[in-house]
Order: sequence, then structure tokens, then C-alpha cells
Amino acid sequence: MNYEIVNLKEKQVVGLVKETINSNNKSMRDIGMLWEEFLGKEHWKNIENRKNNKSIGLYMDYQGDFTQPFNFLCGCEVNKNAQFKLPLVSKTIQGGRYAKFIISGDVKASVGKFWLKLWKMNLDRKYSCDFEEYQNNTKDMQNQEIHIYISIN
Repeated sequence: MNYEIVNLKEKQVVGLVKETINSNNKSMRDIGMLWEEFLGKEHWKNIENRKNNKSIGLYMDYQGDFTQPFNFLCGCEVNKNAQFKLPLVSKTIQGGRYAKFIISGDVKASVGKFWLKLWKMNLDRKYSCDFEEYQNNTKDMQNQEIHIYISIN
């Protein structure tokens, strides 16, 4: 898979968070349910000072490598002084070096395939935080552009 190395500044995000793990399809189920709640209950409408209309899927608080538990947040990037209501939480995407991948296609299938390929790559991952940035450039959920950032050393 092709990627470029980018240096990102710190970002603030607000959304719903859940601990999960990549075994027995648990993370797929948990992440899907979290997105359904975030979008279905329109939590995003309760986030003030959003920077843009993009959605963020943030992987953080890794307890080891990708085989260990981690937290997942679905949400939006916000300005530092964003207001929000529970059950929403605020988290920071650390600044630093990231491998940036650009994929397109179905929001579920293409992202799932990406992660399966990434886990087989010899990439010097930092396991601090990784995130998907859904460009929301079309209403067609089978043809979305998604930028995926993987923290690297």
C-alpha cells in the first residue's frame, strides 16, 4: 500500500468512546455500534465549534500492539474551546509523524480491508494514536474518500 510521511499538529476531537479489541470481530461490532449511535442519535449536532464536516475514527490508548485492547472514538475535529454534552468526551490526537494513506470505497468494507493489510505491513508503528478522517465528499457511502493516519516512530 502506498503512503506518504506527514507531520501533523495536535488536533482536538469530541465524540463517543469505547474500549474494544481486535479479536473475534469484537472491534468491528463495537465500532459499528458506536458509529450507529453517534450518527443515528445525531450526537454530532451537539458538538459546537466543529472545524469542518469531516468525521474522525480515532484509535488510542493502545495497551500494546494491535492484538491488545484499545479505545476507539468516533467524532469530529473541534476548536480548542468546543462545548459538548455527555456522553460525548474530548480527546487529543497527538502531533507528530504519521504515515498517511488515502483509500476510497465503501466506508465499512474498504476500511476493514485496509486494516487487515496494515497489520501485515512492516511499518514502525508508534501505537500512540491512529485515525481515519472521512472526507464526506459525497453522500454515496459506497464511494467515500478516507484519509488514514498511522502514528510512526
